[in-house]
Amino acid sequence: MALGVFIFFFVAVTAMGFLAARWRRADNALSLDEWGLGGRNFGTWITWFLLGGDLYTAYTFVAVPAAIYAAGAAGFFAVPYTIITYPLVFLFLPRLWSISHKHGYVTSSDFIRGRFGSKGLSLAMAVTGILATMPYIALQLVGIQAVLDVMGVGGGENASWFMKDLPLLIAFGVLAAYTYSSGLRAPAMIAFVKDALIYIVIAVAIIYIPYKMGGFDAIFAKAGKAYSTVNPATGKPRGSLVTGPQAQWAYATLALGSAMALFLYPHSVTAVLSSRSRNVIRRNTTILPLYLLMLGLLAMLGFMALAAGVGVGVKGYNPQTAIPQLFENMFPDWFAGVAFAAIGIGALVPAAIMSIAAANLFTRNIYKDFIKPDATPAQETKVSKLVSLLVKVGALVFVLTMDKTVAINFQLLGGIWILQTVPAIVGGLFTRWFHRWALLAGWAAGMFYGTWKAYDTPSATQDHFGNTNLIPYIGEKGYIGLTAFVINVVVAVVLTFVLKALKAPDGIDETSPADYTADSGEPGVKEELPLPAH
Repeated sequence: MALGVFIFFFVAVTAMGFLAARWRRADNALSLDEWGLGGRNFGTWITWFLLGGDLYTAYTFVAVPAAIYAAGAAGFFAVPYTIITYPLVFLFLPRLWSISHKHGYVTSSDFIRGRFGSKGLSLAMAVTGILATMPYIALQLVGIQAVLDVMGVGGGENASWFMKDLPLLIAFGVLAAYTYSSGLRAPAMIAFVKDALIYIVIAVAIIYIPYKMGGFDAIFAKAGKAYSTVNPATGKPRGSLVTGPQAQWAYATLALGSAMALFLYPHSVTAVLSSRSRNVIRRNTTILPLYLLMLGLLAMLGFMALAAGVGVGVKGYNPQTAIPQLFENMFPDWFAGVAFAAIGIGALVPAAIMSIAAANLFTRNIYKDFIKPDATPAQETKVSKLVSLLVKVGALVFVLTMDKTVAINFQLLGGIWILQTVPAIVGGLFTRWFHRWALLAGWAAGMFYGTWKAYDTPSATQDHFGNTNLIPYIGEKGYIGLTAFVINVVVAVVLTFVLKALKAPDGIDETSPADYTADSGEPGVKEELPLPAH
C-alpha cells in the first residue's frame, strides 16, 4: 500500500514536470532566461514556493532529524542558522536582483565578471558553485534512497550494488529527463505539491505520533535515556538533549557559517533571479521564515524516532532511514506512503533546481567565456541542458563513494566551499575596494585550507571527508568553513593593500551605483521574455 501511494505521487509529479514545459511559456524558448530562469517572470507566491522547495530539501526532511537522532541537540543548529539567514539576505539579495536584471546576468559569476572585469575570478566562483552543488544534489538522492530502503525497494542487503541502487538510478533518470525538457518551470510547478504534502505530513506527525507515544514528556524522557547510553565507537554518550558548554562555540560557528553560505549557493541565486521584481525578493525574505516553524517541528522527529526505539541496538544502523522508518512504524500504510512521497518529492524539487543552476554556471562562465565566446542563445541553452545531466552524474559519484550514514556531511562540505565566494559576491555588491587578484588569492587560500581540513577528517567508516564528532566538520575550535572564510578575508584584505600600493591593474567595472537599486519598469530594466499576448 505504501509503495503504491508513493508510486502514484511520483508518477503524478513526473507528469507535471513534463507538462511544465508549456506553463507560462514565452515565444522565445531557446534562451537561458527561459529554460534556466523561467522567463524571469515569477511573482511573490510562485517565488515563495520555488525558494521553499529550493531551500528546504532532503537536508531538512532527512539529514537534520537524522543528525538529532544520532547526536542530540547539536543537530538543532539548522534552526538558528536559518533564522540568521533572512536578515542577512534582505540586505544583499535585492541588490543582486537589480544588477542582474539591469545587465542581463544569469549567474552570480556573470556579476563577478562585470563588476571586477576578471574572467579568472568569475571562473573561480563558477567552479566553486558547481563543486559545492554536487554534494548537495547527492544529499537529495540520499533522501530518496532512504525512503526506498525503508519500503524494501532495491533487492535487500545481499543484492548486487547495481540492483540495490537501481531504483535510485531510475528516480535519477526521471529527474534528469523532465529537468532537461522543462527547465526551471518543472520544479516551480512541482514545488506546490511538495510543500502541500510536507505541511500535511508534519501537521499529522507532530500531533499523531506524540499521541501514540504518551506525549512529549514521555518522548523527551525516553530520548534522554537513550542519549545517555555509551556509543561503543566513541566510548562516550551518544548525545544529549541540550548542548554542553564544550560544544557551544562549535554550534555557534556552524550556525553562523551555514547562514552566510545558504543564499550564495547557485540554486538559491537562480530562484532569486527568476522573480519578477526587486520587491518580490523583499517580500519573500519576510515571509519565508514561516518555513522555520516547519523546520523546528521536523527536527523534533529525531527525538521521536529515538524515543520510539527506531534502530536502537542495531549494529551499523543508518540514521538517515530513521525518520522514514518512524513513519512506517507509526502511520497506517496509506499515510506512510503519503509521507514517503513528501520526502521523495521534497528531494526531487531542489535537485532539479540545483542541476539547472550548476549547468547555467558552466554554460555562461566556462563554455561562453573560454570555449565559444560567440555562442548563440540557442547553443547556450542546449549546452546547459546537457550539463544539467552531467552534474547529476557527478552527484551520483558522491552518493556511491562517500559515507551516507551522516548525510548532513554532504551539505556541510558544500558549505565549506561556497563560503569562499562570500568576499567576492557579497563584498562586490557593496564595494569595489577589493582588488580582483587579491580576491582570487583569498579564494584559493580558503579553498585549500577548507578542503584539506575536510579531507583530513576521518569517520568510523572512511578515512577522509568523514567526521570527528557526530556533527561533522566541527573542529575543536569551530566550523572548518568559517575558519577558511576568515583566512580568505585576511588574505584578500592584505593583498588588496599591497596591490593598490603597487598600482596593479584593477579591471574595468561595467556597473554603476544606480544599477544596484534599479527595479522592474525602470529604464533598462524590463522583462527579458514577456508572456505572449494570446
